[in-house]
Amino acid sequence: MSTARALLRVNNIEVIYDHVILVLKGVSFSVPEGGIVALLGGNGAGKTTTLRAVSNLLRGERGEVTKGSIDLHDERIEALTPAELVRRGVIQVMEGRHCFAHLSIEENLLTGAYTRSDGKAAVSDTLDKVYAYFPRLKTRRSSQAAYTSGGEQQMCAIGRALMANPRMVLLDEPSMGLAPQIVDEVFAIVRDLNRKEGVTFLLAEQNTNMALRYADYGYILENGRVVMEGAACDLAANEDVKEFYLGLSSVGRKSFRDVKHYRRRKRWLS
Repeated sequence: MSTARALLRVNNIEVIYDHVILVLKGVSFSVPEGGIVALLGGNGAGKTTTLRAVSNLLRGERGEVTKGSIDLHDERIEALTPAELVRRGVIQVMEGRHCFAHLSIEENLLTGAYTRSDGKAAVSDTLDKVYAYFPRLKTRRSSQAAYTSGGEQQMCAIGRALMANPRMVLLDEPSMGLAPQIVDEVFAIVRDLNRKEGVTFLLAEQNTNMALRYADYGYILENGRVVMEGAACDLAANEDVKEFYLGLSSVGRKSFRDVKHYRRRKRWLS
């Protein structure tokens, strides 16, 4: 992992829903300041639950962290409210965008600055910066969000997070439902924000190929556990990752239903 100071440390957490359903089983990872870390895995692996544990949005889903610890710059944050986390610079962009449909794009963006206290001029400067990164939003600034495309809504959701001047953005499935060209555009902007603005990103993504292209480091989850981790370039070159998550192997594309996969997978996870 990077030698940069860890902004976030998640230590051996367990998450239970409805007091009985164990979803995360001893998940540990860290996110270095200024890095892009990807949580990878299929649907139901525990990626979204992990992000909600960090942003403390579990309670609304009748979930709770029952073991382990979550530290932001060496401060325990499990007991903080989502609003308190926003004030500390931790912002989550939910899966499915969740723009305010009846508001314009610009009104949606300005809601992201609600907790700021540094004045209208500073907020205006941030808005100009968001429009510089997302010129399409500037063009559609007066359009009602409900009548914009999925890609524009995803850009709006990320831009709204940036309006809060975040230290870290949690991105949940940013590629979901978007055309490949728009996915490329969104991820390229994420990389620019990381490099030019120093924003740290923790992203949960099923599109393993895309995530590993832009992330620095990755963790693969299966059934609520971390089963593999490594530098993004190493994971992308790993034969198991190619076979199970990229659909490729040394002999080309193969079916996930192949019994040989099952045996190899059992060896890998044992």
